[in-house]
Amino acid sequence: MKRTLIGLVCFVVCIPEIVMSQDQPETRPVIRLWEGAAPDVSGNVPANSSSMQERNVGGAEVAGRSILRLTDIDAPSLEVFAADPAHATGAAVIVCPGGGYSILAYDLEGTEIAEWLQGLGITALVLKYRVPKLTDEEPGTRPLMDLQRALRIVRSRAAEWKLDPNKIGVLGFSAGGHLTVAAGTQGDKPSYTLVDAIDQESAKPDFLIPIYPAYLVDSESSPPKLRDAIVVTKETPPAFLAVTQDDADRGIGAALFSIELKRNNVPCELHIFVKGGHGYGLRESENAVSQWPQACELWMRAIGIIAP
Repeated sequence: MKRTLIGLVCFVVCIPEIVMSQDQPETRPVIRLWEGAAPDVSGNVPANSSSMQERNVGGAEVAGRSILRLTDIDAPSLEVFAADPAHATGAAVIVCPGGGYSILAYDLEGTEIAEWLQGLGITALVLKYRVPKLTDEEPGTRPLMDLQRALRIVRSRAAEWKLDPNKIGVLGFSAGGHLTVAAGTQGDKPSYTLVDAIDQESAKPDFLIPIYPAYLVDSESSPPKLRDAIVVTKETPPAFLAVTQDDADRGIGAALFSIELKRNNVPCELHIFVKGGHGYGLRESENAVSQWPQACELWMRAIGIIAP
């Protein structure tokens, strides 16, 4: 897949500001997605955005450990977990934590996943997209703007970070899994008004990894069907999905999505485990679903994202 490269001069001028997280070592940069305020659904800044302050709402545990749950995010960013140059594969994955588009399970479904990918020689970037959703906003509307912008930023920096611009994927959980599917089926159809030269890059992922994806099923349909906004074509990227049978309608959504991928001859691997529920990330449990990361690694090797 051929990508457009931005000229060096324009790149230097247009790249978004890089800031260092106060809680992370200096080697882990945080990249703001937008210069100034991020666009909202109508292209304007939400009226309450100036009063929003990111915070940890707490109150949950998985596998006996707490979860960092962030909300009130209106300054979206990417936290960069660069692969060790000695073992780097040239691939990159943007990680989208879940949380019902109300919060982000930032460690459980974000930084812990990034560290796993980093260990495989993949540069991982945790997307801190905007939550909670606006009252009149369809699920994932502003987050899709943030993810498309993030994909374009990563491609614009591929040469600097020694990445293959044709091996940039998205991995997401729950609402983040829905966001992953939305990016893959939206392709390069813009979700926001293009703002600078970075937006000349492609916003289409090269592969998709939705894990227990939510919001794929039209809740009003009988029998169940995918939401109308999820349109699979032969151009949809290859996908790996993992879900459990006891996870509400997420198993149905994952199955329906994989069927559409098969109909369009798009490579897909679907793992439906019996037990595990929802929201486990990659933390170990007594359930076989804990094996999904190993299966995902084998899939990435099988399709050539990382070496066999």
